[in-house]
Amino acid sequence: MYSKYCFTLQMQVRDYECDIEGIVNNANYLHYLEHTRHQFILKRGLSFASLHHQGIDVVVARVNIAYKNPLRSEDEFVSCLNFRKEGVKYVFEQDIYRLSDNKIVVKAQVDTVCIVDGKLTDCPELLNLLKE
Repeated sequence: MYSKYCFTLQMQVRDYECDIEGIVNNANYLHYLEHTRHQFILKRGLSFASLHHQGIDVVVARVNIAYKNPLRSEDEFVSCLNFRKEGVKYVFEQDIYRLSDNKIVVKAQVDTVCIVDGKLTDCPELLNLLKE
């Protein structure tokens, strides 16, 4: 099921991420997605911090997220990612699945762009991730 993704990361819900209803607060899914993107590029020898120190800032331009099923405290889940270039954007297609039943929890598309000296630009370092 997860083989269609170029990167997966298993995680577990922590109590403090849940709201009064006992489900993960919607804002925390953005943290899960961000952590997955960071781990994806770290596993390939890059980091957003190292890019920043080179004067390259990779910034989120748009997030489109659909909440399908809730996660609850202590649920284990897998955050999955595919990556592509689309014009000036670097697009992360990200899905989260609950491990207990493999139900889709979140479907998201995160569009990022590279900024150098305040200008939109290509980022060869990110382009190289597409080749791996």
